[in-house]
Amino acid sequence: MTEKLLHFIWRLQYLNKKELLLDSGESLQIIFPGNHNHHQGPDFLQAKVKIDNTILAGNIELHVLASDWEKHAHENDKNYQNIILHLVWENDQPHTLTKMPTLTLNKRVPKLLLNRYEELMNNSSFVPCEKMIGQVNDIIWSSWKQRLLIERLQRKSKIVSDYFSENNHHWDETFWWMLAKNFGIKVNEEVFEAMAKTISVNILAKHKNQIHQLEAMLLGQCGLLEGDFKDDYPIMLQKEYQFLKHKYQLKQINMHAHLLRMRPGNFPTIRLAQLAMLISQSTHLFSRLKEIEFVAEAKKLLTVTANDYWNYHYVVDEESSFKKKLLGKQMTENIIINTIAPMFFAYGHFHKEEKYKEKALKWLEDLSPEKNNIISQWNNSGAKSKNAFDSQSFIELKTQYCDKKRCLECAVGNALMKGSL
Repeated sequence: MTEKLLHFIWRLQYLNKKELLLDSGESLQIIFPGNHNHHQGPDFLQAKVKIDNTILAGNIELHVLASDWEKHAHENDKNYQNIILHLVWENDQPHTLTKMPTLTLNKRVPKLLLNRYEELMNNSSFVPCEKMIGQVNDIIWSSWKQRLLIERLQRKSKIVSDYFSENNHHWDETFWWMLAKNFGIKVNEEVFEAMAKTISVNILAKHKNQIHQLEAMLLGQCGLLEGDFKDDYPIMLQKEYQFLKHKYQLKQINMHAHLLRMRPGNFPTIRLAQLAMLISQSTHLFSRLKEIEFVAEAKKLLTVTANDYWNYHYVVDEESSFKKKLLGKQMTENIIINTIAPMFFAYGHFHKEEKYKEKALKWLEDLSPEKNNIISQWNNSGAKSKNAFDSQSFIELKTQYCDKKRCLECAVGNALMKGSL
């Protein structure tokens, strides 16, 4: 038994409440179990119980063992002066006289619930409930996925909010930082983010009609224009970068982009060239996206092709066979999922405009589900994703609940624990 499970049992009242008796022999009626307290102090606040003929209002404290009260030094803590009930799993001090009403729960909780909990906690499968997922009905899944997606967008919005504070409340700058980080994918996201913070949107706007100057700044700041080149194009980029670096006093970052262990299409050189083209072909991109109604229009706006040099190269100074370096469907949708939707959500929250939050959810509903290891395993378990709304929800569930064994806080885990499927 754990205190976390005791909290779960009491909060949802998963116990036999017939003919409740305190350990002292007095009758007990639970009028209100209290509000779960997630901060310092008693576990449940503002509870109300009836002991024999007396109604008491106050707080409730839970412990696995009755002796934990003394071990946790609650006796002399003023936060615990208004305790009307001490809930314990086992009373290891049955002969100790105490003024505090005590209720022992170990014989009042269904064994099915305890067995399910033990099974979930000891399961080492992809997710603890993998073998039981098929038992959970669609209504539970539907409402829980929506809650998970909101939580995920709220977490991602925190990054947006932090950027927004860091750049003195500039939405276009915030979007640029988010977008650049997204283009770096996981391997180079920190490098691309750091690069973006050294080149303001005002500087980018001044050079939007000169694609080679944009490339020079982006590649140069990421350390990808260092060395002795033979091709005219990278030599020209080097010269442009040195000029622009001096002109704008650009402070080069102390990180270099990585090319190892990734597909050529994801090489930082290609992603930066595509990012430069996107900047070149769009003005006030975030403002334009806010005005767009349908996600298909956003995908069209994001679909760019790097300039002609990169059709014959993956890295500078190394020629390869011709292949258009188009920003493809998977990457454009990735940008909408991981940059645009969180930006809409954060913007809507900041300005108290629900339409942007709703648009973020709607666009995710209209996108294909992501393809990655987590989603593949969810599909194999019977929980299939119909769209990006689902896949984002399942990623949140896996990383924030399942991996942390937070089954007691999960709607699916709750349903399986109490057996009401």
